[in-house]
Amino acid sequence: MQRQGSIGGDSAAIRVRVTGGVLLVAHLALVAWLMLRPLDVPWVTPANLHPLAGIRADLALGWPQAARRIGEGLALLAPLGVLLPMAHGRLGVSPLGSLVRTTAAGALISLGIALLQTGVPGRVVDVDSLLLNTAGVILAHLCVVPAGRARLRRQSREHAGERPVTVQEELSQGRTPTIPRVGMAP
Repeated sequence: MQRQGSIGGDSAAIRVRVTGGVLLVAHLALVAWLMLRPLDVPWVTPANLHPLAGIRADLALGWPQAARRIGEGLALLAPLGVLLPMAHGRLGVSPLGSLVRTTAAGALISLGIALLQTGVPGRVVDVDSLLLNTAGVILAHLCVVPAGRARLRRQSREHAGERPVTVQEELSQGRTPTIPRVGMAP
């Protein structure tokens, strides 16, 4: 049985979902390797638990340095904004619902990385990295996914012979049967 609104029956749709899943796993493995390996440093800065304090400190260093650090934070998990919906493979979903689900997944993955970093030598928790990673997921999703889904829907309509895409509704099966000898409860 096929899910409602999935891109799933033909081989091209299956390839998109499989490619999305493979790229998602590869990206998460790369992020884990980058963020969870120990650092050999002579000293470690204290954990940053104050939102936007690290971003303010980066901005105080000057624009080139701040742009590099903030850009790294935005770009680390940004591919998840595209890969999560791609691996899920649904075309007929609410854009807001998709954004909320993808943002929540990106925030939870970023939080998981931050929690795992507490046990890695040389790594400290930075709440600003959580904020920047989540913002990167949101930006990537907003820039790519709605246009990509519209394009895939248009292509699927063209391949289907220009017939409109509709969701089947359940047909009415009549009244619910009742047993005449059983009365209503008081």
